[in-house]
Amino acid sequence: MTLRHMKIFVAVCECKSVTAAAKKLFITQPAASLAITELEDYYGVRLFDRISKRLHITEMGKQLLSYATHIVSLFDEAEKSIRNLDSIGILRVGTSITIGNYLLPNFVKKFQDTHRNIKINAIIDNSKNIEDLVLRNEIDLGLIEGFSHSEYIESKIFMTDRMVLICSPDHAWSKVKEIEISDLNNSEFILRENGSAGREIIDNIFEMHGININQRWQSLSTQAIIKAVSKNLGISALPYLLVKENLDRGEVVEVSIKNITLIQNFSIINHKNKFLTNSAKDFMALFLN
Repeated sequence: MTLRHMKIFVAVCECKSVTAAAKKLFITQPAASLAITELEDYYGVRLFDRISKRLHITEMGKQLLSYATHIVSLFDEAEKSIRNLDSIGILRVGTSITIGNYLLPNFVKKFQDTHRNIKINAIIDNSKNIEDLVLRNEIDLGLIEGFSHSEYIESKIFMTDRMVLICSPDHAWSKVKEIEISDLNNSEFILRENGSAGREIIDNIFEMHGININQRWQSLSTQAIIKAVSKNLGISALPYLLVKENLDRGEVVEVSIKNITLIQNFSIINHKNKFLTNSAKDFMALFLN
């Protein structure tokens, strides 16, 4: 199999159409179809199911795509590095919202003190989306809350934090030392969106203890959540790093849950098939040493 076969396969997966992929690559549709057929014959597997004139990638196709994406990407990176000197020295990093707001700037500053010719392009999103970007090779490294859910990703814990239950100073719980987990039943919550690691932790705890809640708000913005909680519109659970300053200023109050500690891990992740440059390894070392 050749690099050309891999490029055509990746393009067909991205376009979900042989015709569209052929146009993208400036080749004929029969040539693109032949390349896919040759790949399937070579590996002895079906890469796509053809249903109602549409392509649906198979499980074996997904496995090949994971490798093909990085094979094509690695070749493109080599081309750019050798032919285009101005493209050298970019490290693509994605982080969860908590890490991006409170940890990333200091680490980037420390890294660039010793790697002045390396530019860091950063994306801040929820942990699930950062993981997806790593899988699609759109970023080199990810910094997420919790763990990766993919077998294709290597994950290393570099820090732990705790989730804290918060309420308004006007809430009845602000005057008590701790509550029972059962007290949360039917409480009105303001929560992060699905896909955030903090939300996953909370959902798992509620399910484990049979807690049903009333979700009043769901927000990507942690500051919007904190503001709403401070106005006594509901309660929430957020990483301590995110609410420490608000707690110190008395805008919200931490509520302890008897015999329950919500621990959150922060992890640095990369694709198992990704070639990591020395600068990428140096950046990782800042978090792991």
